[in-house]
Amino acid sequence: MKKLAILITAVIFASCSSDLESLNENIKDPLAVPGESLFTGAQKNLVDQVVDLNVNNNNTKLWAQYLQETTYTDESNYDQVTRTIPAKHWSVMYKDVLKDLDEAKIVIEATTYSTAELEALKPNKLTIIEILNVYTYANLVETFGDVPYSEALDVDNLLPKYDDGETIYKDLVARLTAAINALDETTGSFGSADRIYGGDVALWKKFAASLKLRMGILLSDVDEAFAKTTVESAVATGVFTSNDDNAAYEYLGSDPNTNPVYDNLVLSGRNDFVAAATIIDAMNALDDPRLPLYFLPTSGGIYEGGGIGEPSSYSSYSHVSAQLEEATFPGIILDYSEVSFLLAEARARSFEVGGTAKEHYDAGITASILYWGGTAEEATDYLAQPNVDYDLSILASTATTPWKEVIGTQKWISLYNRGMEAWTSIRLLDYPLMATPADAVSGFPNRYTYPIIEQSLNGANYSSAASAIGGDEPETQLFWDLN
Repeated sequence: MKKLAILITAVIFASCSSDLESLNENIKDPLAVPGESLFTGAQKNLVDQVVDLNVNNNNTKLWAQYLQETTYTDESNYDQVTRTIPAKHWSVMYKDVLKDLDEAKIVIEATTYSTAELEALKPNKLTIIEILNVYTYANLVETFGDVPYSEALDVDNLLPKYDDGETIYKDLVARLTAAINALDETTGSFGSADRIYGGDVALWKKFAASLKLRMGILLSDVDEAFAKTTVESAVATGVFTSNDDNAAYEYLGSDPNTNPVYDNLVLSGRNDFVAAATIIDAMNALDDPRLPLYFLPTSGGIYEGGGIGEPSSYSSYSHVSAQLEEATFPGIILDYSEVSFLLAEARARSFEVGGTAKEHYDAGITASILYWGGTAEEATDYLAQPNVDYDLSILASTATTPWKEVIGTQKWISLYNRGMEAWTSIRLLDYPLMATPADAVSGFPNRYTYPIIEQSLNGANYSSAASAIGGDEPETQLFWDLN
């Protein structure tokens, strides 16, 4: 009987132990996150960071002088340190984008899908992940200069070395070329998990070629031969040809899946920004038909922007237009208007991409006006103005390189709401000239400074990188920014 009692007790204990363990199981959440979900999350984190207006995350719309702060003007005055903005950008791009893309790749590679049809989508999924990897690393190089690359994302190496920016950039071009060649347009990819193109592989191929065009142009001053080959190869592949090709992330109408600008300007309940005088004055002078599409008039019925770096009363100056405040306003990371201006730059540099600089310039302006809600007639009338007409503007320019001023100014206007790329264009072309902020703490920022945490935790590699680029200063010009 004693043995029986012991046996019964053991069985009961084992049963209870099993029941207790089951109580710790999370039956609501999946044990593993699908690679497709990781891809969607990385995609959103990337676009959010690029389009954001929050001064803790992204200051480039202030540096491109599209907007001006109303009360707290630190960021308009080029202060990167108080809110540690570089650290935020670094963290998002490495941790929330690149690491999630890396994990998505690992999971998708290891997944055996339920049908042959689904299994056949795997190569395109992995290639699209690679394209976004290239975009993200390119942004980091354009923003900081030398960055961790060959040793990045290794959880066993918390102190990665920094690689040379130009070497990284050229390797990224090679990776992008391989990705373009690997895409199979006869099959699909992510489907609805892709919030930019809905899994359309043909559009991803156009995006990759257009990104390659952009990257080639950026290298034009530092390695013209390499840039020329890169640009001409990209155009031969097939770049954007209309606004239908735009890489636009589809936001939803409810938080947390709304456009970050909606969060900044509407959900926050704050009145932190007004239009900046630099862009308002430029568009007023050109009688630009996009002015009422970009901004709202003041109570006096005029368009007026706040002084750069100065406190600017919210009630006294123009605000962004209503469409920009919509929760579902798309997040653009590359569009046809920009591609057209890149082609205009290519022709101005005598690269063989077809057409003339004027034709591509006109196409870029027209695409921008139409995208924002203007008409073809307005575009035609605008292009006919002597101070907009490409040929007449070239003749009137007093710049050392007139086409840089002419293309740079109109490209900047067309890149409104796309602060990151506008900032890059200003640094590359040196036009338009930005106003000096009232209380600037540095010269015009040519880069984000390295995160303070890198100085503290990865000091040796940080010091080596800072020395290699010419100093960890905002004014330090990166390898591609020679003028």
